[in-house]
Amino acid sequence: MSSHRQSKKRRHLTWAVAGAAVVAGAGIAAQTSMAATTWPAQRTYTGRAFDTCAAPSLAAMKAWHTGFYGAAAVYVGGKNRGCAQANLTASWVKSVSSTGWKLIPIYVGAQPPCQSGSNPEKLTASTAASLGATDAADAVAKASALGMKAGSPIYLDMEAYDTTNTSCNNAVLTYVRSFDKALRAKTYRSGYYGFTSSSAKAVATASDKTDLPGNLWYALWDKTNTTTTDWPWGATQFTPHSRAHQYMVNSKESRGGYTITVDRDAWDAPVAITG
Repeated sequence: MSSHRQSKKRRHLTWAVAGAAVVAGAGIAAQTSMAATTWPAQRTYTGRAFDTCAAPSLAAMKAWHTGFYGAAAVYVGGKNRGCAQANLTASWVKSVSSTGWKLIPIYVGAQPPCQSGSNPEKLTASTAASLGATDAADAVAKASALGMKAGSPIYLDMEAYDTTNTSCNNAVLTYVRSFDKALRAKTYRSGYYGFTSSSAKAVATASDKTDLPGNLWYALWDKTNTTTTDWPWGATQFTPHSRAHQYMVNSKESRGGYTITVDRDAWDAPVAITG
């Protein structure tokens, strides 16, 4: 995911610090602030997915629908989103969904204050809560405008940072909690993308789970298509159907005459509700 906002060299520096769709209610128990709302049934996809910086053309998506991948992640918004999205429209979402694709909304929100490098939006301890709520409102508006309905997940992209920096880590968790709470208030499920060495670890190992994401998409580039055998935390965490694993990056692949550089993901988690 980092290469979608950073160079390949920068990506590795920061990292150092086929299936079927089912409808289920999985993942809700792991999330707080949800019990009082009647939620649409979760739409779960289990199988291979890919993510790439810019949503491919409709023709490319049709050519790529060969059965190897069944889901594609798309960047719906965020001030730190790295690529223009010329193809990503409500019409595109409707068309690729009717082709059979499942879609995974990603939002690149504010990044940590202790993260090296520059970003258009960085959170601070004093702004974390307000930014989280504002960004969540924007994420819901963007996803909804694309035809991704209530009950859909939105995965917050948090890049690598120094989790041993206590004040920085606390600010990030405040932001994430605020973002997730605001998502759920709008009846969107909370998801989170991060690194097993840092940002995902911070969420998975937090002692206070209140308002933290119910679905975890972890980056561990071990080239192993699994969400179980390399899962680094408690076996009962983020179950059932609440895990995704980015296991390979920068894979240049050709299908049906279209070549796209993608990251590969093992998926067993919610996807967008469309149609």
